[in-house]
Amino acid sequence: MARSYEMDMVHGPLVPKILQFSIPLMFSGILQLLFNAADIIVVGQFTGPQAMAAVGATSSLNNLIVNIFLGLSIGSSVMMSRYYGARDEKNIDELVHTSILLAAVSGLSLVIIGLILARPLLTLMGTPGDVIDQSVLYMSIVFLGMPAMLTYDFGAGILRAVGDTKRPLVFLFISGVLNAGLNLFFVIVFHLGVAGVAIATIISQYVSAALVLLCMMKTDSVYRLSLRGLRIKRSKLHQILHIGIPAGLQGAVFNISNVLIQSSVNSFGSIAVAGNTASQNIEGFVYTSMNSLYQASTSFTSQNVGADNKKRIVPILVWCLVLVSIVGLGLGGLACLFSRQLLGIYTSSAEVIEYGVNRLFVVCLPYFLDGLMDVACGSIRGLGYAVAPTVVTLLGACAFRVLWIFTVFQISHTLFTLYLSYPISWTVTFAAHICCFTVYYRRYLRGIHPRLED
Repeated sequence: MARSYEMDMVHGPLVPKILQFSIPLMFSGILQLLFNAADIIVVGQFTGPQAMAAVGATSSLNNLIVNIFLGLSIGSSVMMSRYYGARDEKNIDELVHTSILLAAVSGLSLVIIGLILARPLLTLMGTPGDVIDQSVLYMSIVFLGMPAMLTYDFGAGILRAVGDTKRPLVFLFISGVLNAGLNLFFVIVFHLGVAGVAIATIISQYVSAALVLLCMMKTDSVYRLSLRGLRIKRSKLHQILHIGIPAGLQGAVFNISNVLIQSSVNSFGSIAVAGNTASQNIEGFVYTSMNSLYQASTSFTSQNVGADNKKRIVPILVWCLVLVSIVGLGLGGLACLFSRQLLGIYTSSAEVIEYGVNRLFVVCLPYFLDGLMDVACGSIRGLGYAVAPTVVTLLGACAFRVLWIFTVFQISHTLFTLYLSYPISWTVTFAAHICCFTVYYRRYLRGIHPRLED
């Protein structure tokens, strides 16, 4: 029987449970975004547009490098949901200890990668000369926090897989408040600029990681963590990699297109980069709210597959699509309606605000299309298929955007044309995901399941 902070996704009304799962997750994602948003706001207001551009210029590159490892946490979470739905305590224990050790090792690898590749890659992206030194400094410091970030993400993913989305929210609230306070302290009192906000970010990340580990060590549930029990179980590692590597590659390659778009934005100068950065941060709050429905579709589908509850799979997808449309249209519309006021939080520069407004109306208003794409992808992953949604996303979104940059954008070299690649690619990829889901769901009904390493 599920404990009060866990959730039985296999029985009972779907919509209330999806909302119960998703709403704390929305707030968790928003708080996590505040780590970066606080950096942008503080340096934008107290240091200047160049410092804000320096922080923003690293975001696409950071995501490119980190996403391959974050994909592994998706693999861990999907398998945790599957085993929890089947009430398989032995496999849960092995998965938990494999996942946390894998997170630590992956985080240490990222520290080395980030420190070595920061300047070469930022130079390759054409980062403006007046901000590149600060961008390298910010990125180098932030990557020192990668072990903590991955440990939190893997641990929180395990908690969410069993329906516990409330305690990760509490942990992020604590670390988010700490991050905001330290940002102001390091920048205003010590005048550390981008270095100060980076230091504040990694301190808060280590706090959130410590809290999630303590939670798992003190629980009496099936996912109890013992430091002595940390070891890589080969069969569980294979399962995590089976789902996680395609998901991570999707995230990484997806960000290649974003890096190319960032490089294209860089060609318009540091003021355009600053406006793009501020707009991206506002969009991030919409995206992370929609992403909670993606995680719901993945977890609910996977738990029901583990329990072999076929009749709930399609309703899960349908309701998540409806809810993500409501969230995306509502928040995207509000972001555009109050665009100048929101951008004014980040900067007082009228020119920067104008660049930000132009992006918001092209990208943020139809953002619900991205939510639809992600939810459909999540349901396919919940069924246990990892390669298909990756290939579809890489072709429908990434390859399409790259092609757009080298064709349409070259003909009409404007930011409007560049940003238009987003909503078109989301629409194409969503349609393809729905076709894939239909095929794999029919296989599932016939008893054909994807092969996972045992």
